[in-house]
Amino acid sequence: MGDNISYCYIGSLSYCLIVNSEKKLMIIGSICEDKATEKRISVTPDNVKKFISNGFKVYLEKNYGNHLDIDDEKFSENGAEFFDDKGEIIKNSDILLQLNLPNEKDLKNLSPNKNLIGVFDPTKNKDQILKLSEKNINVFSLELLPRITRAQSMDILSSQANLAGYKAVVDAFAFFNKAIPMMMTAAGTIPAAKVLVVGAGVAGLQAIATAKRMGAIVFATDVRMASKEQVESLGGKFLIVEGSENLETSGGYAKEASAEFKKKQEDLLTETLKKIDIVICTALIPGKKAPVIIKGDMIKVMPKGSVIYDLAASQGGNTEFTKADEIVETNGVKILGDSNLLNKLPISASNLYSKNLLNFVINLYDKKNSKININLEDEIIKKTLVK
Repeated sequence: MGDNISYCYIGSLSYCLIVNSEKKLMIIGSICEDKATEKRISVTPDNVKKFISNGFKVYLEKNYGNHLDIDDEKFSENGAEFFDDKGEIIKNSDILLQLNLPNEKDLKNLSPNKNLIGVFDPTKNKDQILKLSEKNINVFSLELLPRITRAQSMDILSSQANLAGYKAVVDAFAFFNKAIPMMMTAAGTIPAAKVLVVGAGVAGLQAIATAKRMGAIVFATDVRMASKEQVESLGGKFLIVEGSENLETSGGYAKEASAEFKKKQEDLLTETLKKIDIVICTALIPGKKAPVIIKGDMIKVMPKGSVIYDLAASQGGNTEFTKADEIVETNGVKILGDSNLLNKLPISASNLYSKNLLNFVINLYDKKNSKININLEDEIIKKTLVK
């Protein structure tokens, strides 16, 4: 868009020049993910409307949400524009919103001074991200968001983990061959299932809440002592390791435990697992392989027919036998875990993820001057910008 120039004549000899300047709108773009591994989308129809009301255009690849039964028309009704050629979207977008890092062929279409926002695992994709930084492309990876109050509306780890904790319980219960709540009948009483949640972060707390709502007796353990009050507020019993140390980083994440703590934790868990029917594992350390908490000897003491759902499967798993996307059975105990559990709840997960992205972009955007403001004094921007 350029300037529109018109002439205004005054009398017979003089005239004045009128310049109508139109502000160039910034473009938000998103292309389809590899649907074999990722069914979530980064932009939903509701958020198209919100992006446009904030002064953006929205470019999407054709059939963007068809796999979720969201027709292109629903996006178009709210102002999105569609393209057959995803290369055109990548070239023209000022901000490209994705879940995973696009492939190398697509990344070549990104031009300097553009912005790429998603969940890119900088440790795993270090070389690709470095090449983008060398081209002066700003790469923001939202799993690096600081745990501060102002960032809560952008916190993709919390929004997605919340759903994962719920779904892990539902899936684990589906594999358990007994009723979950206590049932008192004329024929006798069925005892409530006993559930152990390992790790009481966002996913773990939602797992506790879901299991309790379905009538289970719930136990939980975590290396962060601050979790005790949260677990108990949801009706769970917190297992305390004797002589516990608080293993919480300043950012609110769990950190690596000492060898002495691990031994005490193993002893406590081994004794607890003798009476547990279902275990939900959620323990993760950002950027590292998942800690192995449930070992082979510990599984041997569990009742036959028990189920372990391992939410850490994509990072190696919290058990010795976890294999992502496989059901492993050992000593009569089923161990399962998906590499991307949220593919089973893609609409709900997409709605939350898209809102996280919208809030992040608005924080990044200088609406008055219609430009991206890389303000490194803003902790949210500084922490998520990968270089």
